[in-house]
Amino acid sequence: MGKKLTNSPCSDFWNRATLGVVASRRSCAIVKTVAAYGVDRPWAREGVTMDDRLEALARQLGHDLRIAGDSLATAESCTGGWVAQVLTSIPGSSRWFERGFVTYSNLSKRELLGVRTETLARFGAVSEQTARAMAEGALAHSHADYALAITGIAGPEGGTLEKPVGTVCFAWAHRKRPSRSTTQLFPGDREEIRRQSVVAALEGLRAYAVQE
Repeated sequence: MGKKLTNSPCSDFWNRATLGVVASRRSCAIVKTVAAYGVDRPWAREGVTMDDRLEALARQLGHDLRIAGDSLATAESCTGGWVAQVLTSIPGSSRWFERGFVTYSNLSKRELLGVRTETLARFGAVSEQTARAMAEGALAHSHADYALAITGIAGPEGGTLEKPVGTVCFAWAHRKRPSRSTTQLFPGDREEIRRQSVVAALEGLRAYAVQE
């Protein structure tokens, strides 16, 4: 965030986060974010659920935002506000969660976030270009310091050879830094894809923030 991250129980593996590019699928490159957290991640232990993981991520992110005096806005499509729900379930989140946009349709992306019609027409709603425009639009239409955006195909319909079901694009933006985006391909059913997307969005924001 704006200040050096503190040595909280989760900060060590966050600070080891790295980004990598993996293989492509047919003519569409599927880029994955690979987070090398090490063996000390709390949810790697037996009995820790995905919901425990989400809560730990939300608490750590909220702690860092609060300490840095920063705030966050979210722009979600396929996750339908799930990221905002996870974050606002943390007591005291009003001190660092500024607002959330659920922009499921292309029209809402244009009206609420200012995504250009040309961007949607050329690259599609599920693209890194649209995800970046969503994140930057969330900043432009809020008072937040950081923004994250998610747009994807959760299924079971809507997939193509170039963008199969499970393709999800992410972007993270800050008012004083270039935005960053990536694409991941998740396995599973609709709920599993959406849940993994929420985790990836929060992990990606932490990775983006610590690389200041």
